[in-house]
Order: sequence, then structure tokens, then C-alpha cells
Amino acid sequence: MRIAMPLQYSGDLRSAAQQVAELEKVGLDTAWVAEAYGFDGPTSLGYLAARTERVRLGAGILPVYSRTPTLIAQTAAGLDQLSDGRAVLGLGASGPQVIEGWHGVPYRRPLARTRETVDICRRVWAREERLTYDGSVFTLPLPAAQGTGLGKPLKIINHPVRPRVPIYLAALGHKNVAMTAEIAEGWLPFLFLPEKADEVWGDALAEGFAKRPAELGPLEISAGGMLAVGEGEETRQLLDLARPMVALYVGGMGAKERNFYADLAARYGYGAEAERIQELYLAGRKEEAAAAVPHELLELTNLVGPESFVRERIEAMRAAGVTELSVVPLSDDPVRLVERLRGWL
Repeated sequence: MRIAMPLQYSGDLRSAAQQVAELEKVGLDTAWVAEAYGFDGPTSLGYLAARTERVRLGAGILPVYSRTPTLIAQTAAGLDQLSDGRAVLGLGASGPQVIEGWHGVPYRRPLARTRETVDICRRVWAREERLTYDGSVFTLPLPAAQGTGLGKPLKIINHPVRPRVPIYLAALGHKNVAMTAEIAEGWLPFLFLPEKADEVWGDALAEGFAKRPAELGPLEISAGGMLAVGEGEETRQLLDLARPMVALYVGGMGAKERNFYADLAARYGYGAEAERIQELYLAGRKEEAAAAVPHELLELTNLVGPESFVRERIEAMRAAGVTELSVVPLSDDPVRLVERLRGWL
């Protein structure tokens, strides 16, 4: 198993970069940089490239609606060059709240848009010929009827370090997970509950694997949660730190009738709880919504507790196919904690 760590949306980038530089010395393999509607991801990733030597640098995630496929490919190729081949491209559709509310772009055809973005990126990196594309979402060059008619096929000027940057997709729904298993190097599931993974996603993964090209190799899965090791109530209470984030996603990331994260909680068996969280959150009662998040859900989607329990959760993740344990270390000495985790893997 690799070890990964997501950088938080907020916080000081310089401090986070220093921590990543220290953690890579004791076994951190990947740093994932989120974007959402905070600071952009590529700026942080470029800074991390200059501050680190070994760790993989993952965009986790870049929304496929906020940039053209060719710009995404250029960005990943540039990061790969700066980092000597350490880039990982995490992509996702995000959701209508962010895409339409923040970017002002219609949230249409997310599956087709993601699939075509992946295809175009790989064509750009391969640099085998001038880029043309005739898809259902993207047509390159742009047809004359949609523009000036002056567009022409181009090839990326620079020679990418690698003809293939690993692509991980953030996916939750059946069709999206099936597509991920078919076309991506890796999968970024959210709120991953390993004991329910096969029940919730098994059919979708099998559907995608049946179409997966052999050259892609096995699907990598990056999942995990908060990491804290200790006895007693003080450690147990650290799980409460995840409540606002879970409430935000389950309760507020989308409308009442369209929230992917609430749907996931329901598929895990917490349908009534998810509905209550949504009601409270959308009514502006965010603290009550956080308090309504089931403790069991927090316990099973994180690695917090005595060493024996944490190691059991790690093995449950491994049994569910997780190849990269993505953790947020909660400790006064995160370097020592990650070093300890490396010893267990």
C-alpha cells in the first residue's frame, strides 16, 4: 500500500508544503491537492514540485468543467516536467452547485465530458499527430459554424516527460464508477466504507473491468480518512472533527433532490440520517446537521482509535481493494505517526 495525504482546502500552503517535504522522508507517497472553490490546485502543485523530491503530486481534483481538456493536458504535462515525472491527474465532474454556481457553466453530460477529456489528454501527451477530435461534447478544431472557421489542428509544443500521466477519477454513481474502472488508472472514492464497497460498487466495477484495456493494469484505489492512534475517549472524540465536513457534503453539496453524497450515505444504510442532515443543513442549522452525522459512519470511514482497531481498519481497506491509504494525520507529531503507519503496511 502507498500512503497519501490530502492537503486541506484552507490553511497556509507554505506550512503544508513543509509538512509534505518532511513526510516524504518517512514514507509519504502521494500528496493530493484539492481545488473546489478555494485557491486553484495547479499553483499549489507547482510549489510542491519545487519543495519535494520523491512524493507524487496529485490534482485531487480538477473539475472537467472549469478548464478545456487541452488546458488540463497542458497543466498536467507542465507539472510532470517540473516534478521529473511525479504528476498524477485527478479529475471529476464536481457537482451542479459548484459548476453552475461558481463557474457559471451548465452541468450537462458529466460522463461524456469526463470520458472525452481523458481521451483528449492522452492524445495530447502522446504527441503522435496534430490534435483533431470528433466527440459528442468536444470537436477540435472548432467547426466553422461555431466560430471564425480559422481554427487548425495543433500539437503541443513541448515534448511531455511521459506519454501517459496517470489519471484518477473521482466517482460515486454506478455509471461513473463503471467508466472509471474501464478507462482510468485510479479511482478516488469519497467516504469509502470498505465493508460496503462490494455491495455498493461491485456491479459497477465488474461492468467497467469487463471493458478495461490490459495496458491500463489493475485499478488503483486511493481512499482512507483521518488517522489517529490512541486509547480512551480523547482519541475517540477526534472523530467529531469530521462531522462538519460530512455534514457539508451530505447536507449541503447539492439540492435536496440531487445530492450525490446523500445518495451514497443512503446506499450505505443511513438513508434516514442523510435526510435529516440535509433538512438541518439546508435550513441553516449546520451545527445540528453535524451532530446528526452517525458516529458509526465516522468510525468506519476513518482510522481513529487504539492501534488494534486502526490496523483492523487498514486491513479492511486492503481487502476492499484499496492500494493507497489516504490519511489526514491527527497528531502533534504527524511525521512520527506516518512513519508508524508505514511500519504497519
